[in-house]
Amino acid sequence: MPFRFENADYLYALLLLPLFILLFWLIQRARKNAFAKFGNTTLLSQLMPAYSKYKHTTKFVLLLLGLSFLIVGWANPQWGTKKEKVNRKSVDIFIALDISQSMMAEDIKPNRMERARRFAQNLVEQLKGDRLGIILFAGNAYMQMPLTTDYAAAQLFLRSANPSQAPAQGTAISEAIDLAEQSFEEDNKQHKAIIIISDGETHDEDALARAETAAEEGLLIYSIGVGTPTGGFIPTVIGGRSDYKRDKTGNPVKTALNETMMQDLSQAGGGFYFNLAASNVDELSSALRSSIDKMEKREFEARVFNEYESYFQYFIAAAILFLIAEFLLSYRKNKWLGEKDLFGK
Repeated sequence: MPFRFENADYLYALLLLPLFILLFWLIQRARKNAFAKFGNTTLLSQLMPAYSKYKHTTKFVLLLLGLSFLIVGWANPQWGTKKEKVNRKSVDIFIALDISQSMMAEDIKPNRMERARRFAQNLVEQLKGDRLGIILFAGNAYMQMPLTTDYAAAQLFLRSANPSQAPAQGTAISEAIDLAEQSFEEDNKQHKAIIIISDGETHDEDALARAETAAEEGLLIYSIGVGTPTGGFIPTVIGGRSDYKRDKTGNPVKTALNETMMQDLSQAGGGFYFNLAASNVDELSSALRSSIDKMEKREFEARVFNEYESYFQYFIAAAILFLIAEFLLSYRKNKWLGEKDLFGK
């Protein structure tokens, strides 16, 4: 039975547990030293008959177990029920997302990058049933995910996309189109599309000519403009302080949506242009879905898990039980156990 975590990124929180263990050890060491300063440990134990030297450790272990199960539950472990062969009809679609620095501009809230990521993730939900691929581009284009029906992976890649992943800045739309073209099967001449999400800020002179050539090969190109024509400044951090990206003369750099270029791009590619700032995300995704549904679909065979079932609730329930037990457990000796040493030989 296949296994996965729906939100695997959350498991990084488990790295905090060794820090908690180290902190507990330091506290226990400090407590032991403090007791030693008062005098003989045997005499002190007689003066504090209700004190339990094991309860601190027991309570900490319960707390640690509670946090561990809570984090695993947060990541949502899932098991697939069955793997089967299915024949599907679909369109092959690449989502090409601009991750250049200009996408951090805040002329649309919270910023262009965040709005573009949210839209792309919503789009993945709308396009379930088709094969999807992810291309990220700035100064160059990068294949982030080849064509697949693993929509959870697509969501993960889109959620983590950011300008730090691009070593070179720019808006290489023509490279993104090239990369998509190279990734389609050679016999696929009319069942393919690319959705380019960008502010078009740097004019790519080859992009329009490349879009026309790709359209002749059957690639349908949609463009999504991110930003406003009036534009905004690009936030950055300089010397630990928030500032704006500046030119050589020290003036803040203003970036604006190149709407004309994005419109021309979709027109050359035989598709449609949409402005993300002026549209409702759900309506825009539905409009794209409707347009793509009109394309002729090709049949392909895939091996898929027909269902994933979540089991987070069991881990959350176990975490709550451990945390309740830790809360109810006293630091004092149990009066019913008296002098019995449960941890002794």
